[in-house]
Amino acid sequence: MGAVVVVGTHWGDEAKGKFVDLIGQDAEVVIRYGGGPNAGHTVIVGDQTHKFHLVPSGILNPRAVCLMADGMVIDPEILLREIDELNRRGVSTDGLKISHNAHVILPYHKRLDVLEEKAKGARAIGTTGRGVGPCYVDKAARLGIRMFDLAQGITHLRERLRAVLPYKNDALTKLYGEEAMDLETLLAVLAPLAERLRPFVADTTAIAGDAVAEGKRILFEGAQATLLDIDGGTYPYVTSSHPVSGGACIGTGVPPTAIDQVLGVVKAYTTRVGAGTFPTELLDEQGERIRERGHEYGTTTGRARRCGWLDGVALRYAVRVNGLTGVCVGHLDVLAGFDTIRVCVGYLKGGKLLRDFPAGDVSLLDGCEPVFDELPGWPEESIENVARFEDLPVTAQAYVRKVEEIAGVPARFVSIGPRRDQTLVPPGSPAPRALFSLGRPVVLPTPAASRVL
Repeated sequence: MGAVVVVGTHWGDEAKGKFVDLIGQDAEVVIRYGGGPNAGHTVIVGDQTHKFHLVPSGILNPRAVCLMADGMVIDPEILLREIDELNRRGVSTDGLKISHNAHVILPYHKRLDVLEEKAKGARAIGTTGRGVGPCYVDKAARLGIRMFDLAQGITHLRERLRAVLPYKNDALTKLYGEEAMDLETLLAVLAPLAERLRPFVADTTAIAGDAVAEGKRILFEGAQATLLDIDGGTYPYVTSSHPVSGGACIGTGVPPTAIDQVLGVVKAYTTRVGAGTFPTELLDEQGERIRERGHEYGTTTGRARRCGWLDGVALRYAVRVNGLTGVCVGHLDVLAGFDTIRVCVGYLKGGKLLRDFPAGDVSLLDGCEPVFDELPGWPEESIENVARFEDLPVTAQAYVRKVEEIAGVPARFVSIGPRRDQTLVPPGSPAPRALFSLGRPVVLPTPAASRVL
């Protein structure tokens, strides 16, 4: 039928989990293709709130096979807690499969993550401290322990750790003055975790390849977002993987020719966690109002998110690098009650107008003054019970159309609340299941607004 990729357009927390859950109800295979427990996806169905860090959000579809693919880094303890919690709530995890190529986050990764951040002082990135970055470092350095190693049994795992642990202990003791880790103590922690996870470990590349060949409905779930990509994001304040749509191929073994649609989840405003430039940030009562209305506190860390108006320049960049064919607008309900809503359409720096997001040299963003378009808001304090897009206040509909104009691609879904059923389909947009049969556009649309302000 077709394959759909869902990505975040800015710095994360756009509501990807909600849209993956929504679209995933009609998917046959849902694949999480990158990142680790630094991600936080919240899905609300009825009176149940599910918080995912590792398990794909599509797990709530009992008919779907859910793959944790090669590009992920996995903390066994966190994963098993999620599995246990899902089972406790009556959610089956029988369809969950974990790639034998996925790398394992070990206790020394988490210790090093915290120590490295502390050592950087004012230059700290603002990581979650979950060991994700150090695990990806080991992957690139060919020192990583993979799920394959866990599944092979204690003898194999002991030999792998015997080769790697001296390097980690050198860093802990000589660089940071910390105690070394004992091999047998580490094995005692890992052995029962490995035993429980062994039945889930599989060749997910083969499973995904078969699904493509059989024409199944496949949904790729991204973690983090475009501006956090290790290559194309606001470096060095980025994650350690590829959240962009290309990561769906890198992290799974599925070829680019299999991808039909790429949906970008764009918040009705913009947020960011941790350090790094943020041109549209609001350091006033309006920013605080958005934070409190949107409950903008991290699912993973609980940290308060920085809030600001929608950055349309960054959105156009996300359209280009991901090849977006549509957008999903999240958190529209949070802007209810504002008299005026602003959207950034360009940056001013030194009297020069910047029309494109400076991906190569993000220092250009420092000191930028955002250029805003102003739109009328809507006085209604709540739009959470609206049943159809056409029943939204006219100015709320106009705001969604403004997002479409900036992006140059259609809005497929609009979220007006955190629950799955608080989602509207604009006129002319397909139902979730129909997304898998749209096929690939002959020519990806070029955003008309990308060169004209």
